[in-house]
Amino acid sequence: MRLLVAAFLLLALGASALAEPVHFKDCGSAVGVIKELNVNPCPTQPCKLHKGQSYSVNVTFTSNIPCQSSKAVVHGIVLGVAVPFPIPEADGCKSGINCPIQKDKTYSYLNKLPVKNEYPSIKLVVQWMLLGDNNQHLFCWEIPVQIEG
Repeated sequence: MRLLVAAFLLLALGASALAEPVHFKDCGSAVGVIKELNVNPCPTQPCKLHKGQSYSVNVTFTSNIPCQSSKAVVHGIVLGVAVPFPIPEADGCKSGINCPIQKDKTYSYLNKLPVKNEYPSIKLVVQWMLLGDNNQHLFCWEIPVQIEG
């Protein structure tokens, strides 16, 4: 059993080591600072997202304020129009963050970005926000992506 756990940890560490930081546009991280963004797999930009697959998202950020809760809001921006993009878990406190969030502490937010088969093949911008108490922007980032069949 210990060998299985050790193998799993080694695999997880190896996968995270292969993740390349993604270049992003900060779209208004008013009360936080993004240290690093990883989308896996995304070896080149724009990220090519394949229908029927799920992509891991890891955001390392520091909060400038204390918060009791956090909520993720994700949009696909197509021709300037923000379209809601559903994710499996919107509660940031269930996505790698131990709430309450403390001021000046660094956190690793983890979630998945599922790409449904019914999505059109299109170029767009993914906008991902993590909102704290009173809808304050703990972080907000945007990256260009291309959904492919």
